[in-house]
Amino acid sequence: MTLTFGRTAPASGQADSMVIFVHGYGANGADLLDLATPLAGHLPNTVFIAPDAPEPCLNNPMGFQWFAIPRLDGSTEEEMREGFARASDVLQQFIDARLAEEAVTPERLVLVGFSQGSMMSLHVAPRRLDAIAGVIAFSGRLIAPERLEKETLSRPPVLLVHGDQDQMVPFDEMGLAGNALVANGFETFGHVMKDTGHGISPDGVSVALSFLRNRLG
Repeated sequence: MTLTFGRTAPASGQADSMVIFVHGYGANGADLLDLATPLAGHLPNTVFIAPDAPEPCLNNPMGFQWFAIPRLDGSTEEEMREGFARASDVLQQFIDARLAEEAVTPERLVLVGFSQGSMMSLHVAPRRLDAIAGVIAFSGRLIAPERLEKETLSRPPVLLVHGDQDQMVPFDEMGLAGNALVANGFETFGHVMKDTGHGISPDGVSVALSFLRNRLG
């Protein structure tokens, strides 16, 4: 399967690094590609890419989903599990294709996810043989932490960012993910967006930029 995606070219005209934005449930790639605007000036050699998830969203026909969510759209647990596995494979293939097309090596790639996109990013990155530069996970959770020890192939650094007033993905998920990652040997950082719900605050963007500059600068 080929994913539709948006692309913001590197400001310098020559890419030596890449950021792939992985959007949330019911949104699309363009929703996160806007973040390239405040980031690009600080990362002139970085190409920014944002795919649309592979399925139309059951809850929002104008948006997309990586997998169904039973409590939101009436799907079954089996449909959710099958969709998650399918989307994980599709995202891995997309990452491989974009790295090859842009001639960027894996250690120069950071995945930046939001919500369901964070769940995807936290799942696929450790299951890549060649470690990527890092993962930034906004307002997400770690799917199946009990599988992490057995299935981990590489350990990229991870930045977890979460609003303390998030009512969609509970704030506690940040600590659960962090504990599991640390227990499995991942260098893990965290930032709490105070008085923030299910979204990305300006201080969250600033912390993400600092992480990106450290990993890709």
